[in-house]
Formats: sequence, C-alpha cells, structure tokens
Amino acid sequence: MRSNNPVFTRVDGFNGRNAVYPGNGQTYEGYGSPVGFEPSSAPAARMTIDSVINRTGMSLGVLIITAAATWMLTGDIRFDPAAASKLYMLVMVGAVGGFVLSLVNSFKKVVSPPLVLAYAALEGVFVGGMSKMFQDAFGGGVVTGAVLGTVTAFAGTLAAYKFFNIKVGNKFRTWVIGAMFGFVALSLLDFVLSFFGASFGWNGLGTMGLISGVLGVGIAVLMLILDFDFVERGIAAGLPEVESWRAAFGLTVTIVWIYVQLLRILSILRD
Repeated sequence: MRSNNPVFTRVDGFNGRNAVYPGNGQTYEGYGSPVGFEPSSAPAARMTIDSVINRTGMSLGVLIITAAATWMLTGDIRFDPAAASKLYMLVMVGAVGGFVLSLVNSFKKVVSPPLVLAYAALEGVFVGGMSKMFQDAFGGGVVTGAVLGTVTAFAGTLAAYKFFNIKVGNKFRTWVIGAMFGFVALSLLDFVLSFFGASFGWNGLGTMGLISGVLGVGIAVLMLILDFDFVERGIAAGLPEVESWRAAFGLTVTIVWIYVQLLRILSILRD
C-alpha cells in the first residue's frame, strides 16, 4: 500500500516497503519476511479501532484541557490591555509551536506519543486563545457554532465514508494532498506579507477570508476521508499498536483545521 499523505508516508506499510515489527515474527500481506527477529511466544499488540479511539480521545482531551486553561487563566481581555497582550502572545506561541511540531510529527519515521501530546497541548493553547478573542469580538455564538459545526462535519464525513463505502485511490490522495499543501502555502505567504502591509486577505475576515475558509473546510473534510482510510487499512495490515498515535495525530490536525476555518467563517458572517 502506498500513501501520499505526509502524516502517513513515514509508515513502511503504506509505502510498498517491507515492514517487520519486533515481537511478532510474522509476515503480513504485502510485507516481506522478518530478518533478524526471533519469533515471540506472544504476538505484539496490533492497531485496532479501539486503540485509535483511545489515543485520539487522549489527544483531544489534552487539547481541550489546555484550551480551557488558556481561556480561563488569561483574565478579562475586554478591559485589561495586559491580559489581551498576554493572550495574543499565547496564541502566537501555540500557533507557531503547533505548526513546528506538526511538521516534526508528520515526517518522523517512528511516531512519538509524547510529541503527539505536546502538539495537542500547543494547539489547545492556540485554539483556546483564538476562541476567546473571537468571542470577545463577535459574540459567544461563533464559538458554539464552530464547535457544533466541527462535530457535525466529523460525524457526517464518517457516516458518508461508511455508508457509501468510499474507496480512496492514489489519484484522490494526490489531489487532496496537493490542495492541502497549496492552501497552507497561501496561508503562510499571506502571514508573511502581513508584516509588510501587503496581505491579500487569505487569512483575514473579509471576502477573500470567507472564500479561503470555505475552501479550507472542504479540503479538511477530504483530509478526514484520508484519515479514515489510513485507520481502516492500518488495521487490515496489522500495523503495530503504536501507529494508533499516528492516526490520532492526523485526526487531531484535521479536526483543529475544521474548527478554525468554521470559526473564521461564522465570524465573517456575523460581522
């Protein structure tokens, strides 16, 4: 199996390479024979739907806790300029730190649970701070709407994936990943240009921001399909249980992406 998803390309089983995992001494369809391993009497733990749900729950739990802590511990930003400045700095730290760790986790060959949880914690700081800023500017309805919209998008995509038995092909993966990289590139370019007063509004709250937000949600929903496909194929391939953390990381990235884009869209429509 070959995957073009940058989160999953470090998994040997999804790149046509032989993969052997210590402690099992077995071969799987599409994998080579073990070399240098002695068969173990107890097979290694495998990736299951329960392990993916548990790891994803842990990742999202850390994100929610740090988001709530950021929201509650930063004071009243409406009447305290110092609190507002502190919150802005926390949002920037969470955004930049989360982006860096997302790259590290995406291209790391061996998934690291602590790094996945560290990413979730930093994203929680970013999401919590950004949500508080948007609530202060546009009212609490935008945050509630974004949360409900994210849950609906996730549940709806999962239901469609299973009900319509969606099959992911290489062309679909290539197109979705290309769209994702293009979106991220435009976001980074607009972010850099904003420091020189030359922003073209891609990350803003105007018409261009609305267009980019809608496109972002669309791409994120397609990324969810790739995430579900990875989980399904990983379980079928008998990947080791630790790969559940890679699946949890991919799902967390996509869920945060959907939430942030919906928050922007609702704020633009409210303004």
